[in-house]
Amino acid sequence: MDTPKRKLSDAYALTSPSDSRQFYGAWADSYDSEFAAGEGYTLPESVARAFADAGGQGPILDVGAGTGLCGVALRRLGLEPVDATDISPAMLGRALRKDAYRDVIEADLTEGIPVPRGVYRGVVSSGTFTHGHLGPEVLPALLRTAAPGAQFALSVNARFFETAGFDQAFERLQNGQWIKDFSLEDVPIYGPAARGPHRNDTAFIALFHKV
Repeated sequence: MDTPKRKLSDAYALTSPSDSRQFYGAWADSYDSEFAAGEGYTLPESVARAFADAGGQGPILDVGAGTGLCGVALRRLGLEPVDATDISPAMLGRALRKDAYRDVIEADLTEGIPVPRGVYRGVVSSGTFTHGHLGPEVLPALLRTAAPGAQFALSVNARFFETAGFDQAFERLQNGQWIKDFSLEDVPIYGPAARGPHRNDTAFIALFHKV
């Protein structure tokens, strides 16, 4: 029996961490061919490039790493070492096969990340902050993993940015002097070959340093 093809709209409709773990566990084997290649998913490369252009350096934590597309892009740019964290062990298994990561960490970001404080000089995320996934409530957990001065490059779906309260969250972090040098870069999520209903969607890449 053929495995039913998973749709981005299904991913956007997820409502809980357990739903995400189950959904992406079932999608792990076909994610790269069915979604990333099939839809011309360019966001991981854009996040890696933005991080590099901002002067980012390792060690780096790739948040919501999935099958490791952003890690591969970082490696191409000569940035290492990189650790991956994701809620799906199946996705992390696929990421490990790409030989782009030093280590992988299974974690539900709503419960924190089981690493020592301040161990990373860079934090990146591609595609994790979007509909049906994570909102700004996990930003403090990410900041705890980072050393002072660490460079962040976090993509946030543009339609999700304001509705989920990212604008207010980043303002609070700046006013509280948790982050500095904040800027937003607007980038397409997909390349010109994309044909799906979300083909024209964009994301903001939030660039900042931890104070």
